[in-house]
Amino acid sequence: QVQLVESGGGLVQAGGSLRLSCAASGRTSSSYALAWFRQTPGKEREFVAAISSIVDFKPYADSVKGRFTISRDNAQKTVYLQMNNLKPEDTAVYYCAFRSGFWMGIRQKEEGIYTYWGQGTQVTVSS
Repeated sequence: QVQLVESGGGLVQAGGSLRLSCAASGRTSSSYALAWFRQTPGKEREFVAAISSIVDFKPYADSVKGRFTISRDNAQKTVYLQMNNLKPEDTAVYYCAFRSGFWMGIRQKEEGIYTYWGQGTQVTVSS
C-alpha cells in the first residue's frame, strides 16, 4: 500500500507561480513513476507531467510545456511540480499518481496505469 499526500495548492493571480509537492509513503520498489494529473468540473482528468525514479524522462502535456517543471527527490520519495506563468485555464484540482515498475513510455500519460492516487489539491488562477 502506498499513500500519497499532496500540498502546495492555492489561489494565485495570472502570471504567478505555485509549487506542488507529493510525498509517497509505504512500501515501494526502487523503480516507480510519479505523475501529476488535473481535473476541472465536468471534464475528464488530464495528464500534466510524469517522472521516473530511475530514467531521465519527463513528458509534459503540450499545454504546460515551458511553464511547468516536474522534479523528484528519491530519498524523500517526493515529486514536485513547479508551475510558473500560471494561466486561468490552469485552474483545476491537481492529483498526484503513483505506479510501481518500469517506465512505460508514452503510456505514462494514461491515468489507468497508475495504482495509487492522492486526494487532490486545488489550484485557482485568477485573471
